[in-house]
Amino acid sequence: MGVRGHFAVFWKCTAFLSLRIVLLVLPTGLPVRSQGDSQSDNKVMDNITVRQGETVFLRCEQEGDVVTHTAWLNRSSILYAGEDKWSVDPRVSLVTLNQDEFTIKIENVDMTDEGLYVCAVQTSSRPRTTSVNILVQVPPKIINLSKDIVVNEGSNVTLMCQANGKPEPSVSWKLVSPSGDLASDDEYLEIPAISRQRAGTYECTAINEIDMDVQTVDITVNYAPTVTEGRDIGVTLGQSGVLECEADAVPEADYEWYKDDRRLLNGFDGIDIDSTGSLSTLRFFNVSDGDYGNYTCVATNKLGTSNTRFLLYEVIEPTSSTLLQGPRAVQDGNGGAIGMHSHSCLLLVALLPFLLRF
Repeated sequence: MGVRGHFAVFWKCTAFLSLRIVLLVLPTGLPVRSQGDSQSDNKVMDNITVRQGETVFLRCEQEGDVVTHTAWLNRSSILYAGEDKWSVDPRVSLVTLNQDEFTIKIENVDMTDEGLYVCAVQTSSRPRTTSVNILVQVPPKIINLSKDIVVNEGSNVTLMCQANGKPEPSVSWKLVSPSGDLASDDEYLEIPAISRQRAGTYECTAINEIDMDVQTVDITVNYAPTVTEGRDIGVTLGQSGVLECEADAVPEADYEWYKDDRRLLNGFDGIDIDSTGSLSTLRFFNVSDGDYGNYTCVATNKLGTSNTRFLLYEVIEPTSSTLLQGPRAVQDGNGGAIGMHSHSCLLLVALLPFLLRF
């Protein structure tokens, strides 16, 4: 049997029950015709659609005849019989009861209030029923959402977002921070072999014609360090210098510095090591001859290790004498002075013809 068939049977049973209740509350001896009598009336009103949390009014017209008994019913429960309240629900109350109208109201409507309501009226001439179906609309609410997760790069990830509401909400996923094209029009978002570029904040949206609900999930992707290639630097003897080691890693990397095969410790040999986040620096305050050479920076986290090499080399500051002598004169000692004198004589001989013209 389809939904309409069930509804028809339910309505007939409810209408019959309502008339039986009217019969029970009528004074003994008052003639009442059955629902099958030609003089009985059954009226079906249009459905009433109300949002969850709102107030609904159920109005039953008495239509002129002398009314002897009235009752409002919800399925198998009696809400009101005349002015007498039978329902224990404090949200239900009587608004109007006279020869023209019998109205009750239900406040803060919920899903449990949805269904068929029947107003049964006994007049001096015939019984009558008026039925109305209440449809409750419910804004979407996300009821089951994946927790924030931390995974290793390359893992398969599935995000879940389930919601309820009426009408049934549609659910979708998208990557919002950093923004990207990863999205899904489903309760589930599949991310095979997740990469570090897919880490971030994912947004689940549940929406129907009433409202929408939005919640987020953060994915952290762990990956091994990747170290930027080291940049060699030149420093003059006695001056300061800095080697910088930069590593991209989640979780953040731990750093170690080596000169050749010897590990360097902070505060020893006139050096300072400072490691913060993605950057580690090795600082020399007063470079000596023994500081020149090859250095290695090693970045490590629980997923792996990476390293890069640096060369700290000597830079010789130019002087007035080296500008004329060239680099070789600095290394020649006393012999360099003789060489400079000979060079000056040759230069003078070469320039002599030009000088004699003036």
